[in-house]
Amino acid sequence: MPLLARLRRTLPLRRLIILGGLGVALAVTAVAATNLWVREESAGHIHTAADVPAAPVALVLGAQVNPDGEPSAFLAARLDIARDLYRSGKVKAILVSGDHAEWSYDEPGAMLVYLVARGVPADRIVMDHAGFDTYDSCARANKIFGVHRAIVVTQSFHIPRAVALCRTLGIDATGVGDDTARIYKPLWFRGQTREWAAALKAAWDVTTRRDPVFLGPHETGVETAVAHG
Repeated sequence: MPLLARLRRTLPLRRLIILGGLGVALAVTAVAATNLWVREESAGHIHTAADVPAAPVALVLGAQVNPDGEPSAFLAARLDIARDLYRSGKVKAILVSGDHAEWSYDEPGAMLVYLVARGVPADRIVMDHAGFDTYDSCARANKIFGVHRAIVVTQSFHIPRAVALCRTLGIDATGVGDDTARIYKPLWFRGQTREWAAALKAAWDVTTRRDPVFLGPHETGVETAVAHG
């Protein structure tokens, strides 16, 4: 094959390889930069349940509910922390935020039942049925429920992103992360790995300042629960 013909065939392939390499490099840089933002924004604001500063409300982020209606191990661990925060006087109310897009699947309802069964008064618990992801939960806590200071509760691998999002969205947030669910190693590892990409989405959501899936009028449930606390 003549040299000129071979060059014509190899040049497009080289361009594709170069472009592919640049794409990978940009993606890696973006993921690294957004994870650095998460760490910096949450630095100094993550605590244990024993040393976290008191706040009016605990914001418990939703997670999977089993087919029998019981919270999954990850969600139960979050709720146990919130219960302990209430019992110790660290919070006066608990806002449970999760997915209730389908009538048959109700994360906030399951969270309420679990907490009440463990001694938390029902009138200290407020449900947010449209916490479809971490961004929506934080944004709605501020925009709909008027939360300005809170302790965010989730797993420890998730807590930096949750705190970073809430703080960026107008909540003076601290965080308490659960480590007891670490015994579920495959699920824990999957959650840890997912956080790398989730930080990129979080940064995009914050940059675009998108509205949550559902907005609405101000709800006074948290204010009432705190006042009764």
